[in-house]
Amino acid sequence: MDLFEYTKQINAKTNAPLAAKIRPKTLDDFVGQKHIIGKNKMLYRSIVADNLSSVIFYGPPGTGKTTLAKIIANTTKRPFVQLNATTAGIKDIKEVANKAVEQIAISQSKTILFIDEIHRFNKAQQDSLLPYVEDGTIVLIGATTENPYFEVNKALVSRSIIFQLKKLDIEDIKILINRAVFDKEYGYGNFKINISQEAIEFISNTANGDARTALNAIELAVLSTPKNEKGIININLDTAQECIQKRALNYDKDGDNHYNTVSAFIKSMRGSDPDAAVYYLAKMLYAGEDPKFIARRIVICASEDVGNADPHALQVAVAAAQAVDFIGMPEGRIILAQAVTYVSCAPKSNASYMAVEKAFSDVKNKTIKSVPNHLKDSYYSGAKELGNGIGYKYPHDFDGHYVKQQYLPDELVGTIYYEPTENGIEKRIKDLLFRLRGKN
Repeated sequence: MDLFEYTKQINAKTNAPLAAKIRPKTLDDFVGQKHIIGKNKMLYRSIVADNLSSVIFYGPPGTGKTTLAKIIANTTKRPFVQLNATTAGIKDIKEVANKAVEQIAISQSKTILFIDEIHRFNKAQQDSLLPYVEDGTIVLIGATTENPYFEVNKALVSRSIIFQLKKLDIEDIKILINRAVFDKEYGYGNFKINISQEAIEFISNTANGDARTALNAIELAVLSTPKNEKGIININLDTAQECIQKRALNYDKDGDNHYNTVSAFIKSMRGSDPDAAVYYLAKMLYAGEDPKFIARRIVICASEDVGNADPHALQVAVAAAQAVDFIGMPEGRIILAQAVTYVSCAPKSNASYMAVEKAFSDVKNKTIKSVPNHLKDSYYSGAKELGNGIGYKYPHDFDGHYVKQQYLPDELVGTIYYEPTENGIEKRIKDLLFRLRGKN
């Protein structure tokens, strides 16, 4: 390492955020996640013994995924390489793999590759990792805030051990806050700081299990609070409230939270509760969810759960999706709210959805010989000689533009797929079908 590189690393440590400065360097300093990193746990033993196999750390932000990877880097005697999926590509992966092959030839030592935010790799990038993980050239450590069973290549998941990290307990956050304030080597222990218990409690609670959120608040409080006449920085409850102004939802970073919120959103619209639906809409938008994703969910609900009870619901939902794409945010939330409340309050019917599900089941499970001859195409050469189209009755030639004839295949005659409800406009459809089916 030359003088320039050494100076660069020293400056990086000096200018690093507080959360990076006080990041634990050893397993004994690691805070929280005792369910996976306790001394009698497999992960702890694997790291200490330096025999770790491929793993994926999955959990909300600020819970220790990257910290664990850094501790492994400090502990292992094997080559350790870090990539970030937001900036790395297939070329970088191949470069690491080529060097890993050379390393095995020289020292029989496998390279550990840590990929932060692995869920941001596309399918091709994830696929490019697979052969090297599969043949043992690389030991993979992936970190992701998204559920790996949804966002990571199934083959990679099957070849890795998944460790789920949880939001830190309030007491864990308090330990980190005190470490940040009073540690003289990595924290602010060389400053004269007086932090109230109320401030510690507030930040610990409001951080919502995210260590980084809490430490960023402490850093802001220390750097923005002037010293008093005695040279003391006083951090009280008012200061804490200013430095951590909103609760971190972590919605867009936590796969489970994401899917649970979306599920509650859809079920609230289906259950005709506009208040709950609007709340979940606001939660998703506040957390940074893609408005187009939300719009698609509304469109699906308008067809699946409202259906023909109010066909206008689908029109409103589709128009909202197009309008949001055209207008963007933040005004797009007004349009989404209109669609959400309309779909929520519309009469409900899943009859058309159930109809196609029943039909799919019959298509999949029943043997149907053929379309009835009179419905077959009769306009190509030789069709009529085969009997195609013979006997077909053109409905518009009859009174009421309707005539009784068979449309279903012989094996399904009498089957009813679409059963309209009494709700909304669909009641009129039900009355019409009752009359028409009665004629049959």
